[in-house]
Amino acid sequence: MKIRRFSATAFAAALLIPGLAACNSNGTGTSDASATPSASGSVAPSASGSSSAAKQALLDSTNAIREGNFRFTMTGAGSTAEGQVHEPSQSAEMRMTIGDPSSDLMMKLDLIHAKPDSWVKLDLGGTAAAKIPGVKNLNLGKYQHLDQNRIKGNRALGFDFEKVDPAGSAVLTQGVTDVRQTGEGAYEGTVDVSKAAEAGSLDPAVITALGAQAQSVPFTAKVDPQGRLSEMVLKIPAAGQSAAQDLKITYTDYGNAAAAQKPPADQVVEAPPEFYNLFS
Repeated sequence: MKIRRFSATAFAAALLIPGLAACNSNGTGTSDASATPSASGSVAPSASGSSSAAKQALLDSTNAIREGNFRFTMTGAGSTAEGQVHEPSQSAEMRMTIGDPSSDLMMKLDLIHAKPDSWVKLDLGGTAAAKIPGVKNLNLGKYQHLDQNRIKGNRALGFDFEKVDPAGSAVLTQGVTDVRQTGEGAYEGTVDVSKAAEAGSLDPAVITALGAQAQSVPFTAKVDPQGRLSEMVLKIPAAGQSAAQDLKITYTDYGNAAAAQKPPADQVVEAPPEFYNLFS
């Protein structure tokens, strides 16, 4: 058994994997509409500020992310991801949960990157977990040291310190097709996600399934008093096997994130072949 299309810059696209992230105990894809705010835009557009000025404000809001010192969260389709990036120390940590104990498959990962090394602690649960080959070698309760040669180019397990944003918000804002300011530091509009396949928060397969809908996905966004992106919510329509869902991304603690801590040596083992098979 393999988990197909477990992708997206260390963790995020798992939020949009049909049949896994949104699969409940009876095997139907569902989306918890209450888990994240709606991007339908209930605030009336402001009369001030042109669309071009609003888009430029959003483009500028992602500049601080490139400095690589922040905390982030992503939520959607019953899954969550959170972590911190600390480019000054060439380190990052990501914690992701897909599903829950009642799901066919629940997965928790704690990924730590401290260049040039990476470790992951994996916890598999749910009714399908027992069917995964070598599951006893995976649920070890310890951090598994990853062979960089085996995870090279793997978007699920690696981390590129040249592209420090797990969500790819700069790519998303570049795809904005219409935007208006709705209040102080608040925006809404549409984004062409077909131009944002490289954004870590989106599964390319879902973008393909959206078809023409991908060209006008509604969103809302907020920036902090310093003009830095603090929240973006994409309202993803139903497509293929995926139910309609909201994908929420937040950024906090700009310039104040801490370096990721390497796991203690006595809590580390080398990742077994079964681990790499799971993510191949």
